[in-house]
Amino acid sequence: MNSCLIRASARRIASRFSRHGVFAALLAFVLIPLALSPLTANAQRLPPPDPEDGQTFRVVALHDIRTNVLNSFETSPEPTALDEKTLADWFAWLQSADYHPISVQQIVDARAGGKPLPPRAILLTFDDGYVSFYTKVFPLLKRFQYPALIALVTDWMESPAGQPVKGYGGLVPPPRENFMTWAQAREMAASGLVEFASHSDSLHTGLPGNPQGNLQPAAVTRVYRDGTYEDEKLYQARIETDLRRSRALIQDRTGTKVRAMVWPYGAYNRVAQDAAAAAGMPLMLTLDEGPNTPDVPLSQIRRSLATYDMPVPDFSLLRMPAGAGAGGYYPQNRAMHIDLDYIYDPDPVQQEANLSRLLDRVQAIGPRSVFLQAFADPDGDGVADAMYFPNRHLPVRADLFNRVAWQLRTRTGVQVYAWMPVMAFHLPAENPLATHTVTWLPDAPSKGRYARLSPFDPAVRTLIGEIYEDLGRYTNFAGLLFHDDAMLADDEDTSPHALATYAKWGLPTDIKAIRADPALSAQWAKGKTRFLTDFTLELAARVREQQPGLLTARNLFALPLMQPESETWFAQNYVQALSSYDYTAVMAMPYMEQAENPEAWLRELAQKVIATPGGLDRTIFELQTRDWRDSKPVPDATLAAQWSMLHRMGARHLAWYPDDFLNDQPGLDVSRNALSIRANLAGEVDTLETPPALAPSKQAPPADDRLETPGGMRDQIRDQQSGRSQ
Repeated sequence: MNSCLIRASARRIASRFSRHGVFAALLAFVLIPLALSPLTANAQRLPPPDPEDGQTFRVVALHDIRTNVLNSFETSPEPTALDEKTLADWFAWLQSADYHPISVQQIVDARAGGKPLPPRAILLTFDDGYVSFYTKVFPLLKRFQYPALIALVTDWMESPAGQPVKGYGGLVPPPRENFMTWAQAREMAASGLVEFASHSDSLHTGLPGNPQGNLQPAAVTRVYRDGTYEDEKLYQARIETDLRRSRALIQDRTGTKVRAMVWPYGAYNRVAQDAAAAAGMPLMLTLDEGPNTPDVPLSQIRRSLATYDMPVPDFSLLRMPAGAGAGGYYPQNRAMHIDLDYIYDPDPVQQEANLSRLLDRVQAIGPRSVFLQAFADPDGDGVADAMYFPNRHLPVRADLFNRVAWQLRTRTGVQVYAWMPVMAFHLPAENPLATHTVTWLPDAPSKGRYARLSPFDPAVRTLIGEIYEDLGRYTNFAGLLFHDDAMLADDEDTSPHALATYAKWGLPTDIKAIRADPALSAQWAKGKTRFLTDFTLELAARVREQQPGLLTARNLFALPLMQPESETWFAQNYVQALSSYDYTAVMAMPYMEQAENPEAWLRELAQKVIATPGGLDRTIFELQTRDWRDSKPVPDATLAAQWSMLHRMGARHLAWYPDDFLNDQPGLDVSRNALSIRANLAGEVDTLETPPALAPSKQAPPADDRLETPGGMRDQIRDQQSGRSQ
């Protein structure tokens, strides 16, 4: 194979593995054997092998099996369809590689303490009930004696002959004849090799999920119609009624028991899980990636999705990690940090133009993630004046977050993190909790402080939890980025609920007495740090009820990392953050911190991360792209030099704030080189043309005063460090 073909093959495989989040396998199977180039510091790591413990198993999700699959795309494009020859080759490879296809019953028995599963156990699942499962898959199952689970959409099965099925997710609904008949299903069930699961009755479709009309998975979407969202009780009833009908139909038509629910599009939440369990289906299959180790409940079974370009052997399907943190595996994370305030415009046409500009830029750069503002902060003080999603407690500036997050996910393939305050909410004056704020010693300066609600007040914690719950309920996203407002200075919080909490910790209720005693002061700081961390985890748990696969990240100031004793001034602890979140986004912003030598400051920061166990694996270095001292952009050459230095020192994860998508700053060249996860192969970066420039946005203010300094307490903290405040 010549070098050009090797590089082309590497790019194709890199694209596939990057799409599935398993770029590490590329290093093992392509880069090392072919010796294309030396490993770079940002290389993904090979995920660990699955344990052979008698309970761990893998599941693969397959769909329509076709003859000449690529030719079939001319009339019926479907990326999850597979060629029949590929399936036959893959079945044979599973056998030769000593993989062991297993049945659902074997899994249930092993989890109940019965016969252990064999090593390299794999459950084969086929979704949607295509007729090819009978004509092409069933003969192979009998030939290899492989058991399988087939998920049926009962509304499609019940459709009249000659009519298109309803609610199909493709562009053109296929005819009823594309799917199995009930007679064929009964024959397959009688073989003893096939078990049937519900794939819902009519939830395999999209329903309007926001005012802009985005169609989103029916099982998790509160339908938006006629200017309002579906009531929660109606939503719950809709899901449970659908699942009960589907299970009853399959059992009635096939004479078999149905105990498994396969979520359409892999979309589920706690409400849907409860509905499935109530309908008699305690086993539930998702499209969450990774192995099903003993700690993974059978109500949340992970599956890897096969696609038309699956090679044989396809190691990615059988070595897919379970996302950030599983087995010590943290996918390389490169993120653009975006202000939704600069997409918003009272003119809907201009707002869509702003969104298009963002989508073009994200597509051109190719990051893994976008940190997207979910709160409105038009005055730039870091406090939420309103929200960009429906909620119970703050005004809605525009119901926009779900629209932008969905477009980013479906048009560019990025993971969207909802960037949210933890305490910095400006409640309407009529809300009785509006005055339940963080307070400080009366003789301390107030300038430069965040306005924050007191987290020690149980009513405040409930209110903020409900805001987060509404975020999870009405929007779709992958992760949470906690804002840097989760902090308390060494003269905060003096509110009554805070003092009562300190007393429970065995501390005096006199803050000056605490500060005067180094031991008490250290105990107080650690208590506040733990309290804030636990509060963020509580908020994540509220969202996870609606978004079960939620990732977490938290913005942290650099000083608690560089000078651990400064925990007293921030109530932030870097080591604790590493163990609490999937990623810790350290604000690597030397100009904001008034560093005399920015390069030396960044080098010292990186050295502290390197010296901390697990630091490089889980730390995102978040650079600043604007020098807020003079409101000018940081030059592209400076950003490139900063990232190059961090990269050489071993940094794997990078973000920057702000990404000024309206003014294309930073420039595309430096942005691609720094943030693109397409650039993992040394010397191999996919070429993307610069998107056509849109007309200048009337929303964009002059470049020198658009974006404010993130955070509102740095001046006060510096004063405390220099002894100028009490």
